[in-house]
Amino acid sequence: MATITCARCGKEKDAFDKAPFPGAIGARVLEGTCRDCWGDWLKQQTMLINHYGLNVMDPQARQFLTRNMDAFLFKTGSGDDVDTSKQGTIAH
Repeated sequence: MATITCARCGKEKDAFDKAPFPGAIGARVLEGTCRDCWGDWLKQQTMLINHYGLNVMDPQARQFLTRNMDAFLFKTGSGDDVDTSKQGTIAH
C-alpha cells in the first residue's frame, strides 16, 4: 500500500485507494490526507451540518462545507468556528 505525508498531521501514513471525495479537492485529499484526518473531517462536517441545520442539497451549503473542508484538511484560509449565535443559518 502506498504512503503519503499528511498535510494536516504531518505524519507518513497509508494513502487512500481512491479519492473519498469527487473533483479536484478529492484529488488533493487522495494525494495529501491520511485516513485518520479524513475521519476527523467527517466528524467535523457532521457537527457543522447538524449545528447549522444544513441541507446538503443546497449549493450554498455544499460550498460552505467544501470551504471548511479545505481549511480543515489543508490549513488554507479560515474554517468557520461553531458560533452558537448563528445556529440554523450559514449566513455570515
